[in-house]
Amino acid sequence: MLFKRGRYSGFLRPISYGIDLAIIHILAYQFFGYSIPYIKYVLLVSAAWIILSLKSNFYEIYRFTHVTKIMSLVGKQGVVFFLIVFSFFGFYKDIDNRSIDILKYVALVMFLISIVKLTIYYLLKKYRLLLGGNSRKVVIIGLNQKTDQLRKFFNDNPSYGYKLKHTFDLHGPEKTTIEDCFDYIIENKIEEIYSSVAQISNRDLIKLIDFADNNLRILKFLPDNKEIYSKKLDFSYYGFLPILSLRKIPMDEPFNKFIKRSFDILLSLIVIVGILSWLTPILGLIIKLESKGPVFFKQRRNGLDYQEFYCYKFRSMKPNPLAHIHQVRKGDERITRVGRIIRKTSIDELPQFINVLKGDMSVVGPRPHMVSHTHMYAERIDKFMVRHFIKPGITGLAQVSGYRGEVESDNDIINRVKYDIFYLENWSMFLDLKVVFQTIYNALRGEEKAY
Repeated sequence: MLFKRGRYSGFLRPISYGIDLAIIHILAYQFFGYSIPYIKYVLLVSAAWIILSLKSNFYEIYRFTHVTKIMSLVGKQGVVFFLIVFSFFGFYKDIDNRSIDILKYVALVMFLISIVKLTIYYLLKKYRLLLGGNSRKVVIIGLNQKTDQLRKFFNDNPSYGYKLKHTFDLHGPEKTTIEDCFDYIIENKIEEIYSSVAQISNRDLIKLIDFADNNLRILKFLPDNKEIYSKKLDFSYYGFLPILSLRKIPMDEPFNKFIKRSFDILLSLIVIVGILSWLTPILGLIIKLESKGPVFFKQRRNGLDYQEFYCYKFRSMKPNPLAHIHQVRKGDERITRVGRIIRKTSIDELPQFINVLKGDMSVVGPRPHMVSHTHMYAERIDKFMVRHFIKPGITGLAQVSGYRGEVESDNDIINRVKYDIFYLENWSMFLDLKVVFQTIYNALRGEEKAY
């Protein structure tokens, strides 16, 4: 998906794409006029530009990105764009244009795109500096030379939008316990935590990681004289200061995001048009004939970033006040006769492809729980909240690995969370396809806990 999850407008990225493509195609009109070759040029170059941009991270400009990095991206993009344009004109030899004119066109396009890119970059800086928008509240844990450099970076660069609320000293005369840090972070709604690795004990380090995971806080480290093992860490630079992110999520990469969202849209359209369009009236009539109530059942679930949304299903139970509190158990008397069939074959889940098309869910991801259960598990199960860093799914790695349906003990949900965390840290399109095919196979074969 071209929309970027973050604390700025989700429209900023597609607007940037739109402006750049408009520049490319308006300036290209001089070569073609309105003609079939011009339409082909627009379609081909638009597709090539988007794919190239996703692959090269051309639109991955963050608040801490340096201008030299932006100009480097523009240079690389310009070289490949030049080759694409010349390839097109070389293929259509009947279009008579001088090479120097094409070269001037490419140079002017990249110049104007550079101006637009830098303008947006600096306007965002001014927006943060003058209006205080697009900001993030942060704290620093640990006091030494490195954290002092970071403190100065935040204070000397307000245009980056980081609002440093507190620096905690864990060892000085006015030392703070790690638990006091947690209380402050919760009370002041801190969004990002920056911690010195050298200044924190291994025991407190584990507590900090667990706290960040369970409370959906972004945790980053300053790599000062101690190494962190067994984690896939991501490097960034704030100025010249290296920063380590605790967890790298492949689905946050723009190209992966685009591929996954495209897969979601394509599959959901196939299911909605090819199956739901004719199945819904037939199944709806059967559901209505057996029991009074709506055809669809909707229930509030927690999704990406813990946001609530309505999850849709075909109604498989008699209307009852406990539907949003108690999960279905084996032999549950609330389930209708047709409900047992559609639950056994997972047909009741098909309306969730509407959620996928809307963007609330993905085809594959952690299964969303009822809101009441989410609150309960968040308090009882370590790292349960990590699964909300990505969109929930109709099916998931945990479900095809034997952990679907009723949660009979804490061990069920603990293992489900382990699979969910593995999935979000090791996502690939191949893994999604494997889960989808395994889900179809399990549905046709029938599952013990599908009731």
